[in-house]
Amino acid sequence: MDSLQDRATARLEWLRNALGNPMASLAPASADASFRSYWRTSQGGRSWILMDSPPAQEDPVPWLAIGSRLAAAGLHVPTVHAQDLQQGFLLIEDLGDRLYLPALNDQAADALYGEAMDALLRMQTRVDCSGLPLFDHAVLASGLKVMPEWFLQRHLGHSPDCDEWDELEAAFGVIIRNALEQPRCFVHRDFHSRNLLIVEHANPGIAELGLLSPGIIDFQGALAGPITYDLASLLRDAYIAWPRERVEGWVESYRRRLREAGLIGDDIDRERFLRWFDLTGLHRHIRVLGQFYRLWYRDGKPGYLADVPRVYDYVISVARGYAELADFAALLERHVQGRDLTRVMEA
Repeated sequence: MDSLQDRATARLEWLRNALGNPMASLAPASADASFRSYWRTSQGGRSWILMDSPPAQEDPVPWLAIGSRLAAAGLHVPTVHAQDLQQGFLLIEDLGDRLYLPALNDQAADALYGEAMDALLRMQTRVDCSGLPLFDHAVLASGLKVMPEWFLQRHLGHSPDCDEWDELEAAFGVIIRNALEQPRCFVHRDFHSRNLLIVEHANPGIAELGLLSPGIIDFQGALAGPITYDLASLLRDAYIAWPRERVEGWVESYRRRLREAGLIGDDIDRERFLRWFDLTGLHRHIRVLGQFYRLWYRDGKPGYLADVPRVYDYVISVARGYAELADFAALLERHVQGRDLTRVMEA
């Protein structure tokens, strides 16, 4: 399709054929940071989501393949009712719009994160990660390099000198080694409050589920990687922050569950597991710090800028806690120097 209007026309025509209803209509449901978009339709008291995933930009096949693995493990991902892979249209179960993010507060957090960690443990113990791309050295290094390019150079207008590149590379080496020494398992890759939904009722006809809630979305980028990655995505969420003591309590409770499940050994004590968690989360936030600016400067999507200060605070607070990362933290602080990170630079 050559235009947005052509795509919209094809999308509506396909929906009407799929439902056998020439009067069916669509309303925006949500969009994400990719070319994928979501549209809601209702008929006879039921609702569905049309996922528009243009094959040239966002091949829907990985979404289907990963979704099948998760569903087979008893996790609640959207059931597919109709599909057209050539056009990139899928009619899927509507999990509703009760995202974790607005529901999370001091009173609800323990219960909601408890359900999310139940789902995560099931994912890590029951979902086969064989054949998935590896979260290997190359992928880890590529993610980290987004930050110097889009945060330091493009946003702050600073090109690191040779000594600073040495500091960056030394820090990145510490972070990469930390990830690679962990047991490998299925990694959702974006297991956080905007990709988890509170689900109380399944649509009629949905097969009996292992876990009704949370509903899990945006899983198409799954990899085989470090065991703390999704836990860090969940508990060091770019969109909401909790006191360190509370986070560490959740982390320790999950470490014990992993040990009981046989995914880690008795030799992985609280301190070592917390280091795994901290530095794996640091990898994620260094990448996100660059990615959020890339979404603005390259893709014209400013919606993530408001969350940058939280991500930056994660990076600095964690890096300060480890002596081998102190120079890295100082480098960033030196060039930020109290600037408003939510304000973009003119081209």
